Parts: sequence; C-alpha cells; structure tokens
Amino acid sequence: MYKREKKSWLKHLDFTILDIVCLQIALVIAYIMRLGWHLPYSSEPYERLAIVMVLIDICVVFLFEPYTGILRRGHFQEANACITYCTIIFAGILAYEVATKQTEIYSRKVIFAYWVISIVVVYLSRVVLKYQILSRMKKAKNLSVMILVTTQEYAKEALLEFEHLPYRDFIVSGVVVVDQKLRGAKICGVPVVANADDFYEYLRTHVVDEVFINGNTRESSQALANELLEMGLTVHFNLVHMNALAPNKVVEKYGNYMVLTSSMKIASPRQIFAKRLMDITGSLIGLVLCGISFLIFAPIIKLQSPGPVFFSQIRIGKNGRQFKLYKFRSMNVDAEKQKAALMGKNEMSGLMFKIADDPRIFPVGKIMRKYSIDELPQFFNVLKGDMSLVGTRPPTVEEFEQYQLHHKARLGIKPGITGMWQVSGRSEITDFEEVVALDTHYISQWSVGLDFKILCKTLQVVITGKGSE
Repeated sequence: MYKREKKSWLKHLDFTILDIVCLQIALVIAYIMRLGWHLPYSSEPYERLAIVMVLIDICVVFLFEPYTGILRRGHFQEANACITYCTIIFAGILAYEVATKQTEIYSRKVIFAYWVISIVVVYLSRVVLKYQILSRMKKAKNLSVMILVTTQEYAKEALLEFEHLPYRDFIVSGVVVVDQKLRGAKICGVPVVANADDFYEYLRTHVVDEVFINGNTRESSQALANELLEMGLTVHFNLVHMNALAPNKVVEKYGNYMVLTSSMKIASPRQIFAKRLMDITGSLIGLVLCGISFLIFAPIIKLQSPGPVFFSQIRIGKNGRQFKLYKFRSMNVDAEKQKAALMGKNEMSGLMFKIADDPRIFPVGKIMRKYSIDELPQFFNVLKGDMSLVGTRPPTVEEFEQYQLHHKARLGIKPGITGMWQVSGRSEITDFEEVVALDTHYISQWSVGLDFKILCKTLQVVITGKGSE
C-alpha cells in the first residue's frame, strides 16, 4: 500500500489548525494586555469576532493557498509569508468591522496589538512545527525504503537529484544497475545491490517498499513494472525528466493514455474560481464607476473632440483569440490614421507604440489617461470574460502579427486591465522585451495573492498618476 501525497487544502491541515489556534492566542493576549485578566470570549462582541476570525482564516486558506511550499521555506521567507498572511487576516477583520458598522465597539488598541502579536505567534509556531516535521521525516524508521533500478548512464544523475531534495519521505537503500556487472560498488555513497540477473532474488530477501525505474526503455520498464506490482511493491515509473523550464506538471488520463501535462502555470479549479469571482465582483464595482465617469466626462469629450464617447478596437486575447476592447475615447477620431506619421517618434523598442505628449490626445484625454479613467469601460470586457482584472496587456492585431515565437508566451493567460507591467512604472519601460519578461514572470508565478498585490499597487498608481502612459 502506498500513501499518496495529498493535493488538496487538507495536505496542510496541521498548519491550518495551528494558525487558527495561534490567531486565537494572539487575540487573547492582545485583549488581556488592554482590557485586563479575563478572556475575550466572555464579551459577546469579541466572542463573535473570534468566530469571524476563523471564517476569514478558512477563506484565506482557500483563496490564497498560504502553505504552498511551506516546508521548503527558509526563515526569512517564512517571516515574509507570516507577515502577508496575518496582514490579510487583519484587513479582513477591519473590513468586517466597517461592513457591520462595529468600529466603535472594538478597541483599536486591541485590534492593532492583535495584528503584531499574531505575526510573532504564527511565525514561531510554524518554525517549531516545521522543525518537528522535518526531524521526523529524517528518522530512518519513518522513511520508506526505495531501490533505484537504472542504467549506469543515469544512476549518478538520479541519486544526486534525490540527495538534493529539500525533504523526502524515503531513503534510497540500494541501486540496481541493469546494463553492467557493478554489484558491490558504490555510486554517490549508495551501494549497487544487484544487477539484472539477481535483482529478483534481492527483492525476495531484503526489505524494499518502493522501486523507482529510471533510464530503461519504455517497453522494458512497463514489463518490469508489471512484475513488481504483482509482488506487492509500489512502483515509480519515470515518464520524463522535467527541467526548470517546465516546473508545473500533472499526470492526467487522455483516453487510455497516461500523460504528463506541463505548462508555464497549472492552476487548480478553486484558484480559477477565485480569480473569476474576483473578476466579477471587481467588474461590477468598476462598471458603477464607469457610469459615474460617463456622466462627468462624456459631455467634455463631445465638446473637445466631436465624435463617439467610446472607442472600440479589436485586440488579441488568450492564446490568440480576438475580442473587441472598449475604452473612453481620449484621442482624436482619426488617431489611427495619424499613427503612421508618428512612428518615427516611437519611444518603445519593439512591438509597442508610445510617445510622450502624443498630439492625438485632446486635453481632457490626458487627464483621463493619467488616472486610467479611459480604461473603465474595460470592466465590461472583464464581466464578459474576454479579460481579467489582472493579466497582460492585450496587443493590437498589428502588433500580434509581428510577434516572434517567444512573444506569444505572454498570451498564455487572459489579458488584464492592469498587470505587472502597469505597476512596474510603465512610462519608464521602453523595451518590449522587458514587457514580455515581466508578463511571462507574472504567468509563471501567478496566484490569487499576487493578483491581490497587483490590484493594491494599481490603486496606488491610479491615485498618484505615477507611471501612467
């Protein structure tokens, strides 16, 4: 029997429960420090807050996945993760107080003290639990005994890869080299225990839990795997060696084929659900702002530049799909025709067009662009599903037709109203390759938490007008 690694949020149920307990401890300490020696649960408002805190924590775990790679984190990385986690919880508590109009009921000193204390308590408890888990995993009696079956060519490579794993729940007790007579020798300190002739005899007389097959031909590996399964052993069949360019992978079944699927980023169903929920909620709020802006700016647009209030253009979306993008018009009606005459002043190196003090922009258009008001109609694109709140900048058809192969990587996700390029000082970036690098970095590192950070930075950029086109 093989204990499969959990892939759901239950994988780190221990850390989830620990954090819930630590948050309650932080609340108790903050309450006692400010209001005296009795528990907060004796007060109905704070008892209610304690329950809400648990619900917020569950939502944060579900949406932001704060435990991804937690056992691999160093102390500094863990401290940063704890600060982010506790700050999101703290923000949720403040949002709850404002939404329920209870800001006057709770002591601000208690709430802010809770924030600081929670960071310390959560960090220390995680460090202790990780130490215990890693120590337990290193004890031989808790490790599964595995044999590596391979050829001489791949033996050293596989053993070094296992040796450098940050943590593992198995120990490689021996190597079986099937194409050479090396019994008695050692490879990377691991003994060669058998060859192709006496492999089964070794399995019969020694403790072996798992067998890792690597480097054989597909036919011989499948035949060997079938025989080992009949012996009751757990078999790991190496499909393909994945390098750093394809870190995201999952095994799937297509018909009768078992395939290893890889992509720049593989998102879970709940991550996709959370992103779409964020898009719908944000687009509804954005469309209200769009309506208010229409009432204010539509008459001015008409007055300064006769023509339609809205501007629409075919843009390229996810993996080359075309869609119609909407904006408030901030340029003259014949702006596209004037673009050819201005190409000599283009400040961008590559497949984007941008010039300072663009003469095609009328006066109020400059104000709208500085504070990104012209982009508010794109919330309709988000609601439709053509775009997302956060993503990559959608190129024009003309730009897309000039793309090189590596440029298309930035289209691996839905385009967004904002993104990593927009919050990285877009007015200062003049090299299209740098835009591509930022976009591909965003896609490969994407998470709901990263979207949340970019949205917060976007608000700062919009309010200050810094980095606008």
